[in-house]
Amino acid sequence: MDFKNEKCVMVIDERLTLGIIANTAAIMGITLGKKMPEVVGADVADKTGNEHSGIIEFPVPVLRGDGEQIKAIREKLYEPDFRDLTVVDFSDLAQGCKTYDEFTEKMKNISEADLNYFGIAICGAKKKVNKLTGSMPLLR
Repeated sequence: MDFKNEKCVMVIDERLTLGIIANTAAIMGITLGKKMPEVVGADVADKTGNEHSGIIEFPVPVLRGDGEQIKAIREKLYEPDFRDLTVVDFSDLAQGCKTYDEFTEKMKNISEADLNYFGIAICGAKKKVNKLTGSMPLLR
């Protein structure tokens, strides 16, 4: 992966509680790690020889938006120009499920238009990611 021309961001609904924001970022980060294992660096040792797991090799800014902005971005990501980007979304439906089986069953019965997004992670060509999120501020 060419890190100079690639970018990864997360956009999270700033109106959520701190706990749900943290959970949204954690879930999307784990899923990105699965979808893009090549971006996770090798394990490293500290001065005393204790080993620490590798982390992602580039920054992932967390941007703030609201549910409507996230939904608009998600809809654009279905367009042919953006299909090559890696996308992970997290919705109210997913957050409300206690098991993965429950999640998969509920997703079968809901249309995309009825999902309320808590967050979305997007990785790929810097120009495309910036086109979608370039004017969004950091979540602080």
